[in-house]
Amino acid sequence: MSHSERRTPRFLREMRVSGVLALPLALGQLAAMLMNVVDSLLAGRHGLRTLAAVTVGSSIWTVALLACVGLMMAIPPSVSQLNGADRRDAIAPMWRQALWIALAIGPLLALLVFLSPWLLDAIGIVPEVRVEATGFLRAITFGAPAMALYFCLRYLSEGLAWTPPSMVSGLAGLAVLAPLGYLLMFGAGPVPSLGASGLGIATAIVLWLQAAGFAIYLWRTPRFADLGLFARFDRPHWPTIRSLLALGLPMGVSIFMEGSLFVATALLIGRLGAVDVAAHQVALNVASVCFMLPLGIAMATTVRVGHAAGAGDRAAARYAVGAGFALGALTQAAAAALLVFGGAWIAGFYTGDATVAALAVLLMRYAAVFQLPDGIQVLSAGALRGLKDTRVPMLVTILAYWGVGLPLGAWFGLHLGQRAPGLWIGLILGLAVAALLLALRLRRQLRRPPPGKAWPAA
Repeated sequence: MSHSERRTPRFLREMRVSGVLALPLALGQLAAMLMNVVDSLLAGRHGLRTLAAVTVGSSIWTVALLACVGLMMAIPPSVSQLNGADRRDAIAPMWRQALWIALAIGPLLALLVFLSPWLLDAIGIVPEVRVEATGFLRAITFGAPAMALYFCLRYLSEGLAWTPPSMVSGLAGLAVLAPLGYLLMFGAGPVPSLGASGLGIATAIVLWLQAAGFAIYLWRTPRFADLGLFARFDRPHWPTIRSLLALGLPMGVSIFMEGSLFVATALLIGRLGAVDVAAHQVALNVASVCFMLPLGIAMATTVRVGHAAGAGDRAAARYAVGAGFALGALTQAAAAALLVFGGAWIAGFYTGDATVAALAVLLMRYAAVFQLPDGIQVLSAGALRGLKDTRVPMLVTILAYWGVGLPLGAWFGLHLGQRAPGLWIGLILGLAVAALLLALRLRRQLRRPPPGKAWPAA
């Protein structure tokens, strides 16, 4: 059997393993994103002003979510490398220090979200949208501590390559949010109609339920009993906390840079009026749903590469990266086709306004263009996280998203008068630059001979 013939079965096996690991992650992420879709669908049925308010408010909330996710994403590569190096006894002490980080940032994010409505006035959001967006933000604030705890719990399980709980918790949250959000938004019987504020309250309640459910699962499951996760109380150990923050902060900045590009774009579009805002939200919802598939694959790739790095197996890391990119290519091609050929059908579910629907269809075609670079950048970033390489990717994202994407989008959209489509051109250009530079960085890191049992962060 030739060398290439021996490599093919291993590559196919790695695709199968990565696919099995990624599918629950993708479904869990999809369910989480569908919570935003449910919010938008309910808000759209309530009225154009409510949809615009939820769009703007969700943009601010997303900033807090991204900051939280980035910091907590130090957990999966740390856990997977310890697991790959057969040091399971060190996982629980490390995780309990991550729990202290979650307990600290949850209230801090809540405070920042509560105080954020001043920003809406500063950037010129129209008054009729600003009032309801403020109500949404003040209501959802109380879910911030639960969100931090939830990601801390969830990422431990994912780092140990056990992903079904992420899927179950995501789907359960979605199942609760739809009826609860409808009840609090529209009202029924003694429950008053709360509009956008009702959606914020419903989302906060769901976040607390998800955090409690995941904690109970980790406490009761025999799968992680040997780790002793809740066996004792640990005081803060500052060297461990500092090492987690040294890994997590660059990840947080990287994720924030990408996510905030979309947030800033949404806020700039908020200056153009309710039609542009509503169409942008429809198209962004659909594009975000499509993004959950490569994101799930990237998260699985982080775990697979981290496990290989912990074991010092560079060949296994390369196979994990190759399998991730192959799976990502399939999902991105399917997503692009859906956005091009199904845009009008999808837009009809969100709005009956013909003007909003027509603009949303156009923006979905722009979203189809950035599917390939978006897939490349998220998979490259996921593999680099598995190698604990976070500082250079952070600089890449700052350059690509805020040095290229946002300035060019603002130039095309606002200065040249192309409105929302011009701002989406900026998204395409920013993602393309990030994809190129991150892919080159990953190629370089995989070529480096691993000293000891892992690739060094650089």
